[in-house]
Amino acid sequence: MLGIVKAKGAVLYDEDGKEYVDGISSWYTCMYGHCNDFIIERVYAQMQKLDQVVFSGFTHEPAVALSEALMQVLPANQERLFFSDNGSTATEIGIKMALQYHHNRGKKRSVLLAFEDGFHGDTFGAMSVSGLSVYNGPFEDYFIDVKRIPVPTNENIDSIIDQLINDIDLDTIAGFIYEPLIQGAAAMKMHDAVGLEKILALVKSKGVLAIADEVMTGFGKTGKHFASDYLEVKPDIICMSKALTAGLVPMAITSCTQEVYDAFYSDEIAKGLFHGHTYTANPLACTAALAGLELLVSDEIQENITRIIQWHQDFDAEIKDHPKVSATRQTGIIYALDLNVQMERYGNLRDRLFQHFMDSGVFLRPLGNTIYISAPYVTTKAQMDKIYTSIKAVLEFL
Repeated sequence: MLGIVKAKGAVLYDEDGKEYVDGISSWYTCMYGHCNDFIIERVYAQMQKLDQVVFSGFTHEPAVALSEALMQVLPANQERLFFSDNGSTATEIGIKMALQYHHNRGKKRSVLLAFEDGFHGDTFGAMSVSGLSVYNGPFEDYFIDVKRIPVPTNENIDSIIDQLINDIDLDTIAGFIYEPLIQGAAAMKMHDAVGLEKILALVKSKGVLAIADEVMTGFGKTGKHFASDYLEVKPDIICMSKALTAGLVPMAITSCTQEVYDAFYSDEIAKGLFHGHTYTANPLACTAALAGLELLVSDEIQENITRIIQWHQDFDAEIKDHPKVSATRQTGIIYALDLNVQMERYGNLRDRLFQHFMDSGVFLRPLGNTIYISAPYVTTKAQMDKIYTSIKAVLEFL
């Protein structure tokens, strides 16, 4: 284990003083850079007034202000927010919302629909809908019932629609949970927005709630505020975390439509969504999130996002035809390439790649033969070039 003692902007510093460009924003969280002065100053000021209070029977100004600001950037159909602690619980709550929504309305729908190779977190509901057994194998006997479909492409969308119509009883499906456009843990596997829209339109027409897991994709990484902004058919529920609080402290939010909310609004206490966390809507986390949102919509950050997208496109033009590169793909500031070599997801060759990047002063975490970049929006051209140079070096020594 390597000791990291300091971080600033796009750079990590270890205990020996060596610098590493954080090419993955520490798992897609620190999108405005580490120890961002604007965010830190806001949170420090909040610490002088209110640090923590239970979000049960109480509310507070940071939660209200964040809620109002978040409504300005979420898809227009999202009208209610449920606070929690992290990405796994954001999706867990989305799953519980879908199941209980139908239960509260007197309908028996106990099955969920999900994509193959998806990843939605490490709690039990989230594991149930995740398709990567490398993480979930010992627990699969205890999971919720889930039906899986492939991610859509131009070639397979007709067969997926046929499968949904003829092979899956959609009247038993409570919700369809999906990572819109990009499956992060599946090695940044990207899928077709047009095909996803067709799937969403079909399942929603059958009363299935659409649950967009935007824990990884949210807050600007796809080039829009949310990946769902690329689609006309909007989700009923959106799960958010990671960059929500700019990487400073954990927090999550699950949003939903008024229709979903209304299924829980009742004088019958049993119809309420019983899911509470001690640090739900923590005032410091809410303050960090609000500051992050102000940065997200600023001209400076939007211009930075545009620049990074162009840098990736230029880099792609340079390396996509290299014989050691089998495929490349990009959505927004997320860029991925597949090496034309066989290797295990976690194996010796992958570990050699990781060590090469660290020796080069670059923090990247290859997923098998996939190398991906999701660097902070404040990354400079020189820092991004350092990432690109370290990748090009891999192509020469493999």
